[in-house]
Amino acid sequence: MPATFFLIFFLFMVASQSTWFPNYPHYPHLFSAQERFRNRGDRLSKPLIGDSGRIYACSEDMLLAFENNGSIAWFLPLGFECNVSKAPVHGGRGKIYLIAENRVLRINIMKIGTSEPAVQVLFDPGPGQRGDEIVGIAVSTLCSSVIINVKNRGLFAYLMRGQLLWSVGPVIDQYGYRQGCWKNVSDCYFASAPVIDQCEASVYISNTEGELYSLSIRSPQFKWIQDLSSFDKLYTITPGNNGILYVTVPVKSLILALDVSSGNVLWQTSIGQLSSAESSPVVDSYGWVTIGSLDGFLYSFSPTGTLKKFPKAAVLDSVIQFSIFLDCSGYAVYFCQTEMEEKVIHINDQFSHVSAMKPKSSIFTLIVPSTGKIYWSESNHGPFLSSLSQSDLQNFVVDEGMLLAFVTASKIGNQLSCRSKALKLASSCSQGTRKRQSVYTGNRSSIFLFLLLESIILVVLAVVVRFCCVFWRKKKLQDQDLGRFLEKRRSLQLKKKAFDRTITELEHKATEEAVATEETKEELGKLVRERQGIERKLSTTYSLGRDERVSNPKSVLPLYTGRPSYSFQRAKKGSVTIFYTLSNTSSEGSSGEREYVSDSEVEEEHVVKGKGKAAIEDESSSNDEQLGRKYQRSPLKPASSSKGYTESLFVEQESGEENFQDEGKGVKTVPSSSRSIWLKRRTFSSLN
Repeated sequence: MPATFFLIFFLFMVASQSTWFPNYPHYPHLFSAQERFRNRGDRLSKPLIGDSGRIYACSEDMLLAFENNGSIAWFLPLGFECNVSKAPVHGGRGKIYLIAENRVLRINIMKIGTSEPAVQVLFDPGPGQRGDEIVGIAVSTLCSSVIINVKNRGLFAYLMRGQLLWSVGPVIDQYGYRQGCWKNVSDCYFASAPVIDQCEASVYISNTEGELYSLSIRSPQFKWIQDLSSFDKLYTITPGNNGILYVTVPVKSLILALDVSSGNVLWQTSIGQLSSAESSPVVDSYGWVTIGSLDGFLYSFSPTGTLKKFPKAAVLDSVIQFSIFLDCSGYAVYFCQTEMEEKVIHINDQFSHVSAMKPKSSIFTLIVPSTGKIYWSESNHGPFLSSLSQSDLQNFVVDEGMLLAFVTASKIGNQLSCRSKALKLASSCSQGTRKRQSVYTGNRSSIFLFLLLESIILVVLAVVVRFCCVFWRKKKLQDQDLGRFLEKRRSLQLKKKAFDRTITELEHKATEEAVATEETKEELGKLVRERQGIERKLSTTYSLGRDERVSNPKSVLPLYTGRPSYSFQRAKKGSVTIFYTLSNTSSEGSSGEREYVSDSEVEEEHVVKGKGKAAIEDESSSNDEQLGRKYQRSPLKPASSSKGYTESLFVEQESGEENFQDEGKGVKTVPSSSRSIWLKRRTFSSLN
């Protein structure tokens, strides 16, 4: 009976373990973690710091979760021996990805202690291919993708639920050209662990020939390939998540900053000797990239390449040989500086080597690289680090790098507010967006002056275009080229200047004489009229097609067009009115008569017959003579008409006498006292 009761109690404890200990897996040896790992001296893998402050590390076939005080929170058997040289990777939503026996395992922490399996195999190369080494993995939580690099096989992209998205090798035929492995195709493969720029959604990886690739997470198309073999074929890649990609060349102690959109090198700088070929920097939320060196200095570079070294005073026997960690705020970093009993630097033609032995003590420091402010510093003999030596960590082989991870997770000495990964990523991404889309605003006065100047230039251009369009539509420019047009305008301007000088001389001459002669007045008036004609031709409203000389000028009197009358002015001194009257007459003879009317009567006649009148300007003073010429029948009149018509001519003068030539009757002189004249002519057409 007691044995049966004990068995029932044991089964109940196991079944309800998930309720009592939700963070622990349901394994019988759960409560003997200390006994399981006591004094074994197992080696821990590189650590992963979780969002909750726990540290995840792998040892043999176990995944362990440590509290920040060094105690074991839980451990989970994997069923496969993990790779201690590779750190677990955070997968978001309580998931961790790690490499074990050339497989990629997915651990769901939320399922630990439940009936569902917490460990799943995401990637298995399959029988016969498990000897291919998995070089590294990377996880994009934003794209829900896992990128896996398998040596000699290529790059594989999986969705987190296990579906293959795409795969690609180091050589691809794209747009009709071979891309990748230009120098050596047979022995070329991807050699580095893939890294992901979360802001750009890009994957970066290098091959054995020193070529750096940029790919999109969603497709296997290469964005660009940059050959960095001139620096070295082996280097590490660190995404800045701010529009910059950092490449560290350990052999030559160089850091390169590349533009993520093109792969071009923005700047490069030298640093101190690095501890290993896998040394890589960290990038904070300010965009500063920081890395430690064996010369004892911490090197920090701004996004533009400005250098800051810490500490400022040289420490001859100190080294920084472990990777540094970013704190929870994203603005400060933790690093460990180890003091050695002896350090020797060997320098040859191209490289330098550092030899150090017997570490004496270590100093852990929290610093903000952008400002150089130190928030906390403690040696390995301090209270916190001494307490770690008494925790479960004493059962494992740990180094200063592992201790630095526990210091970072504990947030000791950190006065900065912690931020989530999403906020830190958004802060970093905004720097790259501002850099690529930045616009110089300047001060308001400069902008106002610039806009004012630009507006003036636009107005001037509009005026010039308008001027050209007005003159280009003129008839003169349609028949001749622009050069002849401008040449004629210059000629007219010279003539106008000559007339101005002559008129001025005649005016002075007339002023000096008491009484000006008729010849002087007549000559002065002629010059004034000719100057006015030139000014009219130079004006912008003048039709450029009318300033050509005509060998046979037309009569000033208009031709018959069938309208009842015409009216026009002559030389601003008089007016001429023509009335056409159709009448039924015989074709046997003709007679003409003249009668005089007053100006008022003519004006009244104009009002009555205003719709049948047309005003015509005289071209020049030479047209005055047209009044004395013989008036002929208009060719527009129908030749077959049996009706005659009567032409009436009204001439108005200001002064003097006017001579009119009447067909068949000679010249008639009108006295100067007459102001208005009526001339009537009757003409008969022949009958056809």
